[in-house]
Amino acid sequence: FFWLSLNAWLFWKTFLLYYQGLQYYYLHQMLGLGLCVSRASASVLNLNCCLVLLPMCRVLLAFLRGSQKVASRKSRRLLDKSKTFHVTCGVTICIFSVLHVAAHLVNALNFSENYNEDFPALNAANYRGEDPRKLLFATVPGLTGVIMVLVLFLMCTASTYAIRVSNYDIFWYTHNLFFVFYMLLMLHVSGGVLKYQTNLEEHPPGCFNPNRTLQQNMTMPKAFEEPFPDYTTEPFPEDLPVPEPFVQNNFMRICSEEPKFQSHFPETWFWISGPLCLYCVERLYRYIRSNKPVTITSVISHPSNVLEVRMLKDDFKARPGQYVILHCPRVSALESHPFTLTMCPTDTKATFGVHLKVVGDWTERFRDLLLLHSNQDTEILPIFQQRRYPKLYVDGPFGSPFEESLNYEVSLCVAGGIGVTPFASVLNTLLDGWKCYKLRRLYFIWVCRDIESFRWFADLLCMLHNKLWQENRPDYINIQLYLSQTDGIQKIIGEKYQALNSRLLIGRPRWKLLFDEIAKCNRRKTIGVFCCGPNQISKILHKLSNSSNSYGTRFEYNKESFS
Repeated sequence: FFWLSLNAWLFWKTFLLYYQGLQYYYLHQMLGLGLCVSRASASVLNLNCCLVLLPMCRVLLAFLRGSQKVASRKSRRLLDKSKTFHVTCGVTICIFSVLHVAAHLVNALNFSENYNEDFPALNAANYRGEDPRKLLFATVPGLTGVIMVLVLFLMCTASTYAIRVSNYDIFWYTHNLFFVFYMLLMLHVSGGVLKYQTNLEEHPPGCFNPNRTLQQNMTMPKAFEEPFPDYTTEPFPEDLPVPEPFVQNNFMRICSEEPKFQSHFPETWFWISGPLCLYCVERLYRYIRSNKPVTITSVISHPSNVLEVRMLKDDFKARPGQYVILHCPRVSALESHPFTLTMCPTDTKATFGVHLKVVGDWTERFRDLLLLHSNQDTEILPIFQQRRYPKLYVDGPFGSPFEESLNYEVSLCVAGGIGVTPFASVLNTLLDGWKCYKLRRLYFIWVCRDIESFRWFADLLCMLHNKLWQENRPDYINIQLYLSQTDGIQKIIGEKYQALNSRLLIGRPRWKLLFDEIAKCNRRKTIGVFCCGPNQISKILHKLSNSSNSYGTRFEYNKESFS
């Protein structure tokens, strides 16, 4: 809301600036309010087309998140709003593009109807009454504008939640049309349709031109039949006060030359060239960094259509909570997808891994390729047999809000289904050693629909639980597992999972009571709340985090959504 209000203020200020020139400039008089609206909306579009690319510079955001220069937690949390800011800029571009298009439709009509024979260089039309559609489809600014509107329409409609969930491929391919949009934008502003006068001092708008009057055989006063002396355009002496109304109402200013017009320099280039070059340089860096395929060490098929892929890559470093982008050319030549790391490389092991839910065409084809030669649910092969796996390229890692989970003294991590993946890397890191981190108590809440889903990371949870008991820190982690849908009492199969069975609850968490209990046990502390799951859970946690309590405990909310 704040960003939309700021853009509305910018639109209004620019509108007033051009509106004040309606009585002074020829172009303003020709186009009227259409010029004011088109130029005001263009200023807003320049700003947002410049800023919409910055949240997509993922390497830059990951660098800032991990840099010591951004030491404040509040500053780092602002980086978590990058996706929201990107969407807000996109919505703003759509809104003001509608205004911009409507204004230029009026301008095209005014260029045709208000054709001025006295200033042919100022006219976009060739003659009075010319079909305005020619200005829209037969000129570079008009044609590029029409194509940009079509591209923007495709990008906006394919970005809706329904299309992203039902067919992510459509969203991905249409969103990559942004490069076409920016190329057309640079051509669009170079057409030079709108022009400004370069000799306002020598030819102020509305001045009297005696040479033109004589040529048109108009009746002239005798005083104007003599040649005009050179001093006619000289100002009054400084010691002679000249009343302002007397100057405006009793003297007509004389033109010393014909008006000269020049196209505006395309200011849009100044706005978008920097962010566009930065984005292109980053994409080149990411391409060079990820052009070598990784070595797949193992592929494990888990219950409920979840696949685990473990990999090796030279000089690969990542922090818990980060994610990578996987690209498999045999699945799709252009398409890539982000997946959260569930296992990060450490000083003792170089392996890293991801868990992916098989829910779409891309993941289905990827699973079929990985398990092509296996008739079993689990396939773990030695490295010398890796030639059977397809080539897989990894881009990243990139930052996410969950990197902060280890930087709080107390953290509450809530996962819904496959949303447990970012917390799995945190748990794996704690298994290797927890004393070097600020975190001293972790509340881990995991909600699943079926009992088999808990087996994805049941071994990891049991190992961490046993490790903390051996180190006499059983209170370090509080595990609560919720089975939201069940026909009766169920348990995780296996005696080794006894520690988890005692923490398995039927139904959904009672969030209000849970927050009150955590606040009571951690008085006057700041607790980081991290959620990865359905929006319904996220909204509840966000609301509870912002509510006050009687224990002086403060909750700071962090979230990552599936979509």
